Parts: sequence; C-alpha cells; structure tokens
Amino acid sequence: MTGLASATAPFRADHVGSLLRPVSLSAVRARHKAGEVDAAALVAAEDAAVAEAVRQQCDVGLASITDGEFRRDWWHLDFLGGLDGVTLAVNEGPKFRVASQAQPAGQAPEQPPIATVTGRIGCSRPVMADHFAFLKSLTDKVPGVTPKMTIPSPSMLHLRGGRAAIARAVYPDLDAFWDDVAAAYRQAIAHLAAAGCRYLQVDDVAFAYLCDPKVQATSRANGDDPARLPQTYARVINAALADRPADMRVTIHTCRGNFKSAWVAEGGYAPVVEAMFSADVDGWFMEFDSERAGGFEPLAVLREAGRAAKKVVLGLVTTKVGELESKDALKRRIDEAARFVPLEQLGLSPQCGFSSTHHGNALSHADQWRKLERVVEVAGEVWG
Repeated sequence: MTGLASATAPFRADHVGSLLRPVSLSAVRARHKAGEVDAAALVAAEDAAVAEAVRQQCDVGLASITDGEFRRDWWHLDFLGGLDGVTLAVNEGPKFRVASQAQPAGQAPEQPPIATVTGRIGCSRPVMADHFAFLKSLTDKVPGVTPKMTIPSPSMLHLRGGRAAIARAVYPDLDAFWDDVAAAYRQAIAHLAAAGCRYLQVDDVAFAYLCDPKVQATSRANGDDPARLPQTYARVINAALADRPADMRVTIHTCRGNFKSAWVAEGGYAPVVEAMFSADVDGWFMEFDSERAGGFEPLAVLREAGRAAKKVVLGLVTTKVGELESKDALKRRIDEAARFVPLEQLGLSPQCGFSSTHHGNALSHADQWRKLERVVEVAGEVWG
C-alpha cells in the first residue's frame, strides 16, 4: 500500500470531524445569540477559527480536513433544520438514558431538540454547501489533503422521535416519507457536490444505538420495529446516495453517543452489522474505544460478503477523556481486528468527534491535538 497521504479516502489516519470550539469563537457565538453582535461578526469569527483549525490539522499530518463543525451548535440538527418540513421541537425529556464516567447512571442536564416532521420533506435550497465551499477554498492551497464534509444520516429524522415525531396528516404512509427524505438528501448532496465535495461522511448513530436493548425498547414504544430499522436505514442511505458523483468517496460513521463525554447506548455490533455493511459506501468509521462496543468479531461479515474494496476505520482513540492511548496498545488492538478483516482494509481514527455539540467533551485542546497526532503516528508505523 502507498503512504498515508496518497491513499484514497477514508485514509489510514482519519478523524470523525468535529473539533473543540475555540474559546474566542464560543464567546462571539454567545454574544451573537444575545444580540450583541451581528451575523457578519459571527461569520468572520467562524472563518478565522476554521482557517486555524485547517492549519492545525495539516500540521499534525492528517490528509482528511474538516471545518471542525465550528458553524454548528449540534452535529445533526443544524443540517436537518435546513430541510423543508422539519421543525426542531423542544425536548420534553430525554427518550434515551445518557451516561458518562462522572455520572454512570444519570442523565446529562441538557438535551438537544428533536427533529420533528411537520411538513413535506424537501431541499429547496442548499444546506451547508457554503460551509464546505469555504473549507475547500482553504484546503485548495495545501497539497496532499482532502476536505471532508460531514452530514447527519437520513435516519436521524426518525430514530429519536420515531413514528410519533412524523405528522400522520402529512405522511400517513411511511414509505412516502422515506421516498421524500431520500429525494431531499439527493438534492442536498448534489448541492455539496457542486461546491466541490468529493469526500462525504454520513453520521449515523442509529446503527450503534440499535445494538442496545434499552434503545430497542424505546423504539418499540415509539411504534417501530427495531429489528427492521437497520435495514430500512441502510436502504434509505443507498437511495440518498444514488446520484452522487462517481468520484465522490462516502463513508458512514456510527457511535453510541457523544454529548459532553457522555454516551447513550451499549452493545456489540452483531444485531446491525449485516444491514450496516449493505450500505453502498466506501468505508465505515466504527467505535471500538471501550467494552461498550463489544469485540471485533462482527467485522468478519465484511469479508464474508466479499467486499474487499471497502474499509473499516477503527475508532480506537477515545474522545471522551484526555488520557492518551499508548502506541503499543493501539497496535495490539489493530492486530486483533486484523484477525477478522485484512489489515489492508483497516484504518485508525478517534471513535467520535471531539465536540459533537458546541459544548465540547471533557478534555483539553492540547489533549485533542495529541490524540490526533497519535492517530497519524500509529497509522504511519502500521501502514506507512
């Protein structure tokens, strides 16, 4: 195999996307929400922060460059709220339990709104294409790097609220709902492609969440069949990607929750892995940083399906705490995974972003960059 920078996406050393917000940017965003500065001032602060994040990603040796999701409050809702027919409803109470190292059986004090379908789903205007265009304007000046855009999966319009969050007056038939969702995503992806996007990551926590019996029970309470949902979600993802450019590389990222270092779900990938690997993408970012994710055995399904051109990026470096993983420990885990998927089909990344929401996780900026440096360092030594 060739070196890290010349490999096709997903890269041997890659990352999920979000980065801790700079303190200065958070301050300007708070002032903007308070009405103290205008939108132009916020955009200028975002532009400066993104430019610095691009420089730092390049400095640590990443070939995949994102904007850190700096222009978003939530990894998914800012995008979903840009689609026609979606209302961000106040969350009256978390439907999924949230746990963390500091609060193992409790709930995070703040929960995101719920994307609620109140009208016909569509994409009448570009969603975040300008975000990507600015990122690309920066990476075009740097040889050997690829700008990556991250968007939430179509499943995120359904998983949390389920059938109850989709207006029956608008969609008495869920098949019509999914058809509209796929069409809206095809249009949104076309807008991103027109802006130059050729590396797209679809963030789909649904697959990993549905490994957990508690989430399965919540799904049933919402009026859905959790045994059928993984295949439904994979089918809709495929429909959403149907018209993407032939040279656009697409990956799926899945994890068990990442809100202020907390998580939602537990359980190995066995219940969902066949459906997940049926998605027509070039690779999967899969969380494996803790026992919550189970063992690597489900990865064998990829080899059994004869998908030798597909990649699995192992999320072995946690973004939930600052402690730095040792090189030897990471290499041992890569070796373990290679028992089930050939080494040439594997890569390394953090298990999730560092700041899936504007709050950020419980680690420092220095911790974040050390962890990304460690990913690049280990990948270079393993695949080099």
